[in-house]
Amino acid sequence: MTPKDKAKELVDKTYDTMLILRDGWNSDECNAVAKECALIAVDEIINNDGFTMFDMYLTEYWQQVKQEIQNL
Repeated sequence: MTPKDKAKELVDKTYDTMLILRDGWNSDECNAVAKECALIAVDEIINNDGFTMFDMYLTEYWQQVKQEIQNL
């Protein structure tokens, strides 16, 4: 899955949950919170102490996903 596709998937999943739980929020507010939640999740993945040198390409992938989330 491309970083762009993964970014959209993460935001969309969070957005769907936000719509269910929203309390007077409009779709723009839900989208902003969904993006913020997706960024938090990606940061947790990037900052995982369990990464080894072999996994460095994964860090680059998740950095790209983070950039794509910010671009949405």
